Amino acid sequence: MKQGKIGWTGGGAAAAIRPAYHEDLAALGDFFAALSPRTRYLRFFGPITPSPALLRQLCGLSGTIDAVVAVRAGLIVGHAMAADRTGPRGARVTDIGVVVGDAWQGRGLGAALMRALVTRARARGVTVLEMDVLDGNRRVIDMITSHWPAARVDRSPDSISIRIRLPQHQQPQHAHTRSAPVGRDAASRWAC
Repeated sequence: MKQGKIGWTGGGAAAAIRPAYHEDLAALGDFFAALSPRTRYLRFFGPITPSPALLRQLCGLSGTIDAVVAVRAGLIVGHAMAADRTGPRGARVTDIGVVVGDAWQGRGLGAALMRALVTRARARGVTVLEMDVLDGNRRVIDMITSHWPAARVDRSPDSISIRIRLPQHQQPQHAHTRSAPVGRDAASRWAC
């Protein structure tokens, strides 16, 4: 395992959260293929099995995508990514997606992945998080709104768009997406 990992313990098991690397492509494909159709539907808004091109994006090989994985015993058990863009009035915005393997759901791993992404996004100077969540994904909606009660929530007939302003407590570091720092402190706090 490469450096930059974060230890995470939840539900009696330990996983390491670390950046995704090119070497993870095959394991990432296996991870997504092993997800239940419902979990894939909740993550991709359809029962998608990612193509090789999509896997490269999910691995963060694009300069505007930051991806992290949770690994246990050499297997990927969770994935999260943030796709950066410039929003209205020059704001740094990132769109976040998180998915946890079916056997690992409900143990706090999704929240730990989210903390890692938010910490890395703040280091890149991101000031706004955006997420689209299917209306039926109550667990994720409840997690987000409990940690960010001031989040702006817009509903459509089948999904919810969530927008969160991040306070910038320190000067943002203009780091390259793939090299944003991740440390033990990132796993121990929410960025709100």
